[in-house]
Amino acid sequence: MIGRSIKTSESWKSLPWKKFRTNLFRLQRRVFKAVQVGDKRKARSLQKLILKSFAARWLAIRQVTQLNAGKKTAGIDGKTALTHEERFNLELLLRHKDWYHNKLRLIPIPKKDGSIRYLKVPTIADRCWQAIAKFALEPAHEAIFHVHSYGFRPGRGTQDARQQVFNNLNSKANGITKRILELDIEKCFDRINHSTIMDNLIAPRALKTGVFRALKAGINPEFPEQGTPQGGVFSLLLANIALNGIENIHQYHASKERRITPKTPKEHIINACVRYADDMVFFLRPQDNAEGILERISQFLADRGMKVSEKKTKLTASTDGFDFLGWNFQVQQNGKFRCIPSVENFKNFRKKVKHIVNNSNYGAKVKAEKLAPIVRGWRHYHKYCDMSGSRFSLWHMSFTAFRVFNRETKMDRHTTKKLMEKAFPKVPNSENAFIKVQGNKSPFDGDLVYWSKRNSKLYDGATSKQLTKQNHTCGKCGLKLTSEERVHLHHIDGNHNNWKPKNLVVLHESCHDYIHMSNREKK
Repeated sequence: MIGRSIKTSESWKSLPWKKFRTNLFRLQRRVFKAVQVGDKRKARSLQKLILKSFAARWLAIRQVTQLNAGKKTAGIDGKTALTHEERFNLELLLRHKDWYHNKLRLIPIPKKDGSIRYLKVPTIADRCWQAIAKFALEPAHEAIFHVHSYGFRPGRGTQDARQQVFNNLNSKANGITKRILELDIEKCFDRINHSTIMDNLIAPRALKTGVFRALKAGINPEFPEQGTPQGGVFSLLLANIALNGIENIHQYHASKERRITPKTPKEHIINACVRYADDMVFFLRPQDNAEGILERISQFLADRGMKVSEKKTKLTASTDGFDFLGWNFQVQQNGKFRCIPSVENFKNFRKKVKHIVNNSNYGAKVKAEKLAPIVRGWRHYHKYCDMSGSRFSLWHMSFTAFRVFNRETKMDRHTTKKLMEKAFPKVPNSENAFIKVQGNKSPFDGDLVYWSKRNSKLYDGATSKQLTKQNHTCGKCGLKLTSEERVHLHHIDGNHNNWKPKNLVVLHESCHDYIHMSNREKK
């Protein structure tokens, strides 16, 4: 145990993080296996061990204060960061069995339709407790979550959902004859019934009590029995728990699908639904009763305190196309499936680029640095769909940027061209080459070989080559690079222009942060 008097940055960095992660994952894997075989009693006993775990507390504090994207957003305590001494003191506080949540800070966020939704942010201490709770809850529910649920789950993402849409609408699935029910839930996070979450929660009594208090801390006075706060660490997990099972409302046998020859057994069931959190689409054949399916969906949601948004829910022919997760999907008249960036997604991207290019507060070099991650991220997100259209090549954007850069800096064309290459980096397009997650696989199943190799395929270029060279392990801590944490490419000599293989190493995001923190302190 770390001495209580030692509360410096060195003592924080010297904590055995590798051992912590190994110990926590071992418990999580056992929870997953126990629920998978139906032994929930054993699972709850193991969850108690996670809640008491020394490793879980430290990893939760590091996750909330150093790794999470929203780490700089303050709760009602006004704190956006903790000193090393405060982190050690927080670990002592998290040992208490009965945890009482503080009230939440409400941050108004305008929506596209002009309305306002509220982000409800807990304090840092409450977020750390929720992170520990998530460590215990997530593996238990990953064992029972539906195979076609992809939103905010470890090891799954939007690309898996996109590939499943392709599986439902390609020529083999006779997609040209299908209709798409685009479902929208009205104020999903504000209307989820608390009793639904609590009834479906796989957790010991103490953990259930803590979750219930967290839900009550963020209630809307008008709906005291509804809502899960958006901004909490485990709010998205709770939403997935409440909505799990909606995918089973519409399903049929593969033997009845004209162009599908099922493997064993003969009557293989197809779930014609793809869900990403509260966004979902159902695929209907000509003989399916759309009104009957929508009625069953409405009843499912009503039992959970929610309802379908009549304005945004619509039935569309596959040949007319529909938008989902930033893409536009359409089956052409020749039966070929086509996926391109949606109009709205492209407009938002163009707006960001235009704002940077036309900004007069900084010069061409700074603009190029700011543009690079935005352009690379957009191209990477859409790399598996059809990007052959002229506007998706970004020629017009890059030409406008070239003229602005040339006018502002008055540099020679060769120097400006180098800046443009930096501002608009190329990402190789691989239409429909993405390999979807296999069946109901989960990172908690313990198959580290599968998940480390799969994680390597999510990266390209130098990162992908280095992952293979390092046998999918972190160059600092030596643990496997699974989907649990993002992978960073580190330049050993600090020179980001030196791309020689000997100067590159792939690391966990947290390991990468610690290396740079140590380098800054040495200087």
